[in-house]
Amino acid sequence: MNDSQSRAQTRVAVLGLGAMGLPMARHLATVAQVHGFDPNGERSSLADECGITTHASGAAAATDADVVLLAVRNGAQLDDVLFGTAGIASSLRTGAVVLMTSTVGIEPVKAAAAQLADLGVDLVDAPLSGGPVRAGSGDLLVVVGGTPEARRGCQTVLDALSSTLVVVGDNPGDGQAMKTVNQLLCGVHIAAAAEALALADSLGLDPARTLDALQSGAAASFMLGNRGPRILEAYEEGGAEVLSRLDIFVKDMGIVTTAARGLGLATPVASAAEQLYLTGQAHGLGGQDDSAVIRAVAPNRPSR
Repeated sequence: MNDSQSRAQTRVAVLGLGAMGLPMARHLATVAQVHGFDPNGERSSLADECGITTHASGAAAATDADVVLLAVRNGAQLDDVLFGTAGIASSLRTGAVVLMTSTVGIEPVKAAAAQLADLGVDLVDAPLSGGPVRAGSGDLLVVVGGTPEARRGCQTVLDALSSTLVVVGDNPGDGQAMKTVNQLLCGVHIAAAAEALALADSLGLDPARTLDALQSGAAASFMLGNRGPRILEAYEEGGAEVLSRLDIFVKDMGIVTTAARGLGLATPVASAAEQLYLTGQAHGLGGQDDSAVIRAVAPNRPSR
């Protein structure tokens, strides 16, 4: 059997067909047999249109899968999908690999991995970064924690999803640890970009010209360049297109500060950014794009 035949026979179940899960499933369908499940019927219909074989339950989708990719919201969802009333754990075959792609924190992943190990199932901790567009083209950063054997069991999937694949450790939880560090920087950078552009606007500067100038100098950053144009749309009717919800950073910055607190490590800048996202959520911005955090700094644009 050649390599292409082997890859085509790999059966992957994608559980969670949301903003990230669906484009990943669509892309993986180019290298594997992909089955999917999402409790939202509209997302399942979209997956059907993309040629994904959808099922009425996560357990049905995961049956006989070689790799089960989880795209869930938080640790509670992870536990429920695996071990809840309709959990898939009992449907997984011995030797299957659960590929955890979401950012949920270190301890939930460690706990899930220990329970799965008792069933003869490996968990590879592989949180990813890059957004829906890059997910659909296999252009993600994926940081991985898992045993070499477990990683081999899902290597086809990891390779298909990533343009940058970094193995950070041999244990589940190691990927979450690295993603926690990553999210500290991302969350702070977005908040700082929002504060800077709010200040520019309040000083009477043209925000678009300010953004162009900042991106040409030492203050430039990926997040300033990526979120800046969307921050400028935050006051428009409907705001910016939602590519990453603000309440995701409420969750992620909570993971950051909880981890740091458990280590006795002060993270005053991350904590300040967390409060800004919490303020945005309290003002009803949780479902908007995270660029709307500028409205937590300045709820209304300065009058001219």
